[in-house]
Amino acid sequence: MQLDFERLFDALPSPYMVLDAKLNYITVNAEYERVTMRPAGEYPGRFVFEMFPNEGESGRRLRDSFERVLATGQSDSIAYLPYDIPRPPELGGGMERRFWTCHHTPILDDDGVVRFIVQNTVDVTEVVRLTEAATIPFSATAGATRLLERAREVEEQRKALLAESDEFRRLFQQAPGFFAVLSGPEHVFTFANDAYVRLVGGRNVTGRPIREALPDIAGQGFYEMLDEVYTTGRSTGGEAMRVVLQRHPNEAPEEVFLDFSYDAICDRDGDITGVFVQGMDRTEAVRTQQRQRLLLDELNHRVKNTLATVQSIASQTLRSARDLASARSDFEARILALSKAHNLLSAQEWESTRLTEVLASEFSVYDAARISVEGPPVTLTPKASISLALVVHELVTNAAKYGALSEAGGAVRVRWRLEEGDGPLVLEWTERGGPPATAPERRGVGSRMIGAIVAGELGGSFEPAYDPAGLSCRIVVSADAVMKG
Repeated sequence: MQLDFERLFDALPSPYMVLDAKLNYITVNAEYERVTMRPAGEYPGRFVFEMFPNEGESGRRLRDSFERVLATGQSDSIAYLPYDIPRPPELGGGMERRFWTCHHTPILDDDGVVRFIVQNTVDVTEVVRLTEAATIPFSATAGATRLLERAREVEEQRKALLAESDEFRRLFQQAPGFFAVLSGPEHVFTFANDAYVRLVGGRNVTGRPIREALPDIAGQGFYEMLDEVYTTGRSTGGEAMRVVLQRHPNEAPEEVFLDFSYDAICDRDGDITGVFVQGMDRTEAVRTQQRQRLLLDELNHRVKNTLATVQSIASQTLRSARDLASARSDFEARILALSKAHNLLSAQEWESTRLTEVLASEFSVYDAARISVEGPPVTLTPKASISLALVVHELVTNAAKYGALSEAGGAVRVRWRLEEGDGPLVLEWTERGGPPATAPERRGVGSRMIGAIVAGELGGSFEPAYDPAGLSCRIVVSADAVMKG
């Protein structure tokens, strides 16, 4: 004869119910129907707290018990639980005060994940009422009274232990470092604190094996490290270890750096039951160190370039100077122009400058009414910023000594444009209202310096034009030297 488990379940003498992982009813037995005063057909698919709502302490305790079972995969009990249940209309309606002892047992699937919870309850309401009835002889209720008082004591002790446990859990939950507890050979998450959940992009990992919960870390060696800790009991870990994680839904995985350790969890017999994960997100610190190394390398490079620029300025200035006094004056002016460019870049952390800022810095001592600048937004690379600042300085100096800015009615107009596509920057300098411009018999130091800087540093060309109306020139700057926008 084959055993009929459904009939057996229905015939059990105490109340039983089965819930799924979302706390919806699967089934109840006949005794559960009787004590709750509701037919079995009302239960399947209904949320347990919809059927029996309770917003008070008892409802919270019952919910906490269910959640402990789901989180840990371990049974949980409530020795004494006052919990009102609704009376059906045919029995007068309203709520009826009842007292229960509850035991909750998890049913796990092959991966160790809780799929169902079986609740066995004992209705101790009559015992409570007998105890409270002063007219009942003590001898008639002595055994029941002792049993009830013992249940109350057990529950109070259990509540005190749970309160202490909850306090430790809260501390772990809110700790700045990340923590997780993995159980069994499949490394099923039974606990993950807030920092861990933030680390993995807010994913709900509790109750899931790590290979299912975090598939994005496959191939990075972490599954294998956990397997080894679970098998051998030897702790392992890493410092500033690179991990590629899905930090945000629907976005590409990103690189993070972690300090972490994996440690075996053992039971009282010394058998390994899981792995304790702890660590700290070091991503910002590692990236700061990387940035510092890059900045140091960049600083060394820029210092060398600056020294080479100063050396070139000194060489060209001294080579063509009329006398020591003029050489000193010209050299100081050019070094000052270089300094201004450095100041502009320092204000932007050496990332870039605007072309308009470079022009404004060189024209700052002149009447704004005599200066006209116009063009689209152009952002210069650090190298181009310094080079173009020196070019503009030479043009402004020449205009102040010999050109439009040397006479009261003179003016300078600067126009620029960006060629289509990835074309170069074209800058046009025009002077009007000053002395006529005549081609020199030989190129001066300023012209030679401009030509050398534009061709060598800016990857472009310098085309001066000498006109009776005034000097004009066309400067072409390579597209690699500018960032459009």
